[in-house]
Amino acid sequence: MYRNRNPFPTDQHGWAELLPARPARPALTGKHRVPWTVVGAGVTGLACARRLGELHPDQTILLLDARLVGQGASGRNSGFAVGITHFDGPFDSGKAGEYRRINRINQAGIDALRAQITRHGIECQWREDGIHYAAADHLAIQERENFLPYLEAMEISHTPLDTEMLHSRLGTALYRTGVHVHPGALLHPAALVHGLADSLPGNIVLHEQSPVLAINPGRPLSLELPGGTVQTDKLLLATNNEAAKLGFQRYALTGSTLSGSFTRVLNDAEFASMGSLGEWGILSLHGGGATVRLTADRRICIRNTAEYHGAALLSDAQLAKRQAIHRSGFEARFPQLAHVPFEFAWSGVEGISRNSTNFFGRQQDNIYFAGGYNGSGVSKGTAFGLALAEYASDGQSPLIDDCLASAPAALIPPRPFLDLGALMTVRARFKGVGLDR
Repeated sequence: MYRNRNPFPTDQHGWAELLPARPARPALTGKHRVPWTVVGAGVTGLACARRLGELHPDQTILLLDARLVGQGASGRNSGFAVGITHFDGPFDSGKAGEYRRINRINQAGIDALRAQITRHGIECQWREDGIHYAAADHLAIQERENFLPYLEAMEISHTPLDTEMLHSRLGTALYRTGVHVHPGALLHPAALVHGLADSLPGNIVLHEQSPVLAINPGRPLSLELPGGTVQTDKLLLATNNEAAKLGFQRYALTGSTLSGSFTRVLNDAEFASMGSLGEWGILSLHGGGATVRLTADRRICIRNTAEYHGAALLSDAQLAKRQAIHRSGFEARFPQLAHVPFEFAWSGVEGISRNSTNFFGRQQDNIYFAGGYNGSGVSKGTAFGLALAEYASDGQSPLIDDCLASAPAALIPPRPFLDLGALMTVRARFKGVGLDR
């Protein structure tokens, strides 16, 4: 048995601040006996629970989250569902099969999300019009020359962009070169997970603010929670980097803390200066560069810090200090909007591995886990959740095979070396970022 002695802290910051209040599902109390339990109600857990509900319509699936839906990483990312993964460095034809495998997973997630959003009428600002990758400084510009051969060799639909085209589309003259990758979607991440949670099949019982404190082995497994206990035949963990709190992947998966800010809503004159598209998303071609969005409701969102912070959120005081970095990046891109204030700021934690691999499969007898998406969890996490439900149900599919083929993780040394190694890994992300931050 591994007993969790770490809290599940949260705050009210993030994309959920932009939404009306949502009635929460009650915390778990009392004793329960179910065949299936999913822990974690982010995109992975929601996809996993939904698929289990479809596969086993006459059985109860329990879905537990330590927080409110939308307070975890799935409601705090920048709202990109990537269709293709950008691999740093020159194109390696010997890895073409691996590139295709990962991109099949990405696309499976997008296909599943599109189907659920359409079927249930989920209002989450879903816009499947691709993603802009851009470069301002020399290392990112050089990376664009690596990226184009990859896109061409993989036959991925894209449009190369020069400085003038970027300025016309995006309303910023900072970027020197870039490319519009056509697969991919933009969305409001908190609205997405709220909508997915509120449209679950009737045989799925969701309990929020219900952290699992301990897992006791046996048949059935026994879970301890603050308000009760659960006996379950199979346990599926969709907890990303917080799997370590339950004793899993402690030396393979950690968390990087990111932060960003939203402006207030732009007025008509300000919005008119933001290019021809009306809504867009930019990913930097430098791994440490800023992620920038112009949202459907006319806000600009910029995320340009990432740090090792013990896999924890930033305090309000720390977040206020990071806003100076957000502000600098914002005004460098949009000097015409220097007068526009930030209205919200937030931080979130992404699950990362040393070698950028993902985690999928059986951990122990009747315990399964998927996680570790290295910053691209909306599409990939959805696909992994679907595959995990099918795999735990003894299914077979090409998607399961693709998920199982994830490379083994490079181990992270225990503390205190973990803290130093994670700190250096995250800092290395910003080497040479220059104007792209």
